[in-house]
Amino acid sequence: MNTDKAFAEKIAADYAPKKTSKVVALRKLDQKAKLTPTVFAYSFGVVSALLLGVGMCLSLKVIGDGSLWQNIVGYVVGSLGILGVAINYPIFKRFLARQKQKYASDIIALANEIAKE
Repeated sequence: MNTDKAFAEKIAADYAPKKTSKVVALRKLDQKAKLTPTVFAYSFGVVSALLLGVGMCLSLKVIGDGSLWQNIVGYVVGSLGILGVAINYPIFKRFLARQKQKYASDIIALANEIAKE
């Protein structure tokens, strides 16, 4: 077997124009519907967890000068962080449902097209 020929065919296949199938298009639509809510949920969760951590550090006098004012600010910031962490999942589910509803007609039409073949 000629390995040079096989190598050349492999390289040529990498540069040849690719024909996208309907299944790939369906997968891309599904990923497009889920990407924005997922990125939002991770970002919002990280920011909320950081707020919770900063609030804890302020209230436990790890950072700052330990005054009563900073202690109160720590409680408020930590409470906002807890609230953000607590509502992150319900926000994600609602956002995901809205995105699925937005792309539902295209995804269902393409899925039915694939099923009929």
